[in-house]
Amino acid sequence: MTVVVTAVFQPKEGKKAELVEAMRRGIEAVHQEDGCELYAIHDAEDGTVTMLEKWTSVEALDTHGEGEPVRQLLADITDLIDGVPVVTRMTPIPMGADKQGAL
Repeated sequence: MTVVVTAVFQPKEGKKAELVEAMRRGIEAVHQEDGCELYAIHDAEDGTVTMLEKWTSVEALDTHGEGEPVRQLLADITDLIDGVPVVTRMTPIPMGADKQGAL
């Protein structure tokens, strides 16, 4: 079953560019992980940085969460964010057209 994830990061004052660069370093490695369908950084108008993710299964997402790219990311961003990332797992509820009705 597909799993969609949002991971929201609150950069410290003046640290957004550094945060984005730290997040960018692991993108290629994650894109090569089994089950990764989407892993993309977004700049939100509220000042946060959001990672949108889509995984083929809960198992693939769990493996990702325990992997080296995530460990490295968390180590790299610790001093660049306020608080902890807010991670939300979601299960799509497809509606309408196949390409537009589900992420």
